[in-house]
Amino acid sequence: MVKNIVFDLGNVLISFLPSEYLSLNGYSALKREIILTDIFGSSEWRLLDDGKITTAEAIDSISSKSSLTRHETEQIFNERMRIFHSLDNNAKLLPELKKQGFRLYYISNFPADIFDEVRNSYDFFRYFDGGVISAHVRHSKPDPEIFRIFLQKFGLTAGECFFIDDTEANVNAALSCGMKAYCTFGSKDISPELIINPMRLSQKGAASK
Repeated sequence: MVKNIVFDLGNVLISFLPSEYLSLNGYSALKREIILTDIFGSSEWRLLDDGKITTAEAIDSISSKSSLTRHETEQIFNERMRIFHSLDNNAKLLPELKKQGFRLYYISNFPADIFDEVRNSYDFFRYFDGGVISAHVRHSKPDPEIFRIFLQKFGLTAGECFFIDDTEANVNAALSCGMKAYCTFGSKDISPELIINPMRLSQKGAASK
């Protein structure tokens, strides 16, 4: 029986689409490609999520090998909070699920330096009973270790947890740890799947669209 619902944050409750942001803010196609590859697709970005380097170290490293200037690289890092916005149709699930008696948690890949600002920017965090951020535990999805750390931290039974993520690799990692899981594939409105069709929460294994 599912007692705990565990959410990813990025592109489940909070939109984070750098390509869309860059396009809407006048960056040329060439500049967008460079930024997406050299910053958001970089090994440094993953190391930030893993909590293994600082933002300053990431900027230094990226600037040393990218055609982007240091100023351009810093500017993108400084604009990260502007890329985020709430996915309201998904976030409205939280109070509804809370009313149904579920405990709510999150597991998300996030660099440490902006997580506190993100958490303080969205009221829906008040519905959570706790969570784990990759940079804080030095493991990021889809590494199964982050799920094991989460379960141990909160003393939860894997089979009583239902994990929701936008990426199949992360869903599969949760399944490998014994959790039930559902892949949103980036949907901006998953409420019909989880509220109108509550049987999703009692299914074994992965649920997908």
